[in-house]
Amino acid sequence: MFHVTKRLLLRPAWPEDAEALFGGIADQGVVRNLARAPWPYLPEHAREFVKREQDPMYPVFLITMPGTQGSQIIGCIGIDPGEDGTEIGYWIARPFWGQGIATEAARGVLEVARLLGHTRLAAGHFADNPASGKVLRKLGFKPTGKIAPRHSCGRGEKADCVMYRLELEAESGPTLQAA
Repeated sequence: MFHVTKRLLLRPAWPEDAEALFGGIADQGVVRNLARAPWPYLPEHAREFVKREQDPMYPVFLITMPGTQGSQIIGCIGIDPGEDGTEIGYWIARPFWGQGIATEAARGVLEVARLLGHTRLAAGHFADNPASGKVLRKLGFKPTGKIAPRHSCGRGEKADCVMYRLELEAESGPTLQAA
């Protein structure tokens, strides 16, 4: 599955993306804000990631920007089944922080989630990563009031995670009609 936004191409990972993926995520400042990525992040982790089977109901996209050098991967975003329902997660490579990439990519993934029939999304960010909370609030996610300890493989320990929820069915966009 592919999705295009104003500046971005969201696309599946392919085996030949392993090296570029490794170049974007192998940064402790990125990995420490993720729950599942290990630290140190090694080339074999990237090779395993790009070979994963995708569930069509829970797509995961590499974030690329047409016109950047080669097949530069600037992040990753997707939805997964989670403890509190469908959960959105993302990371952006450090050189692209502060450019609205996460917000734009997430808006695209919200569109895909709606098309797939998801009606509610959960999300969270580690309490010491307020930038991610800012992205979630821009997207319309509401804090649940819950702060839960969540294991971070990158940190090697649990850290407080601020939880959010978004009701997709409450947001009405254009409806598709059959011709």
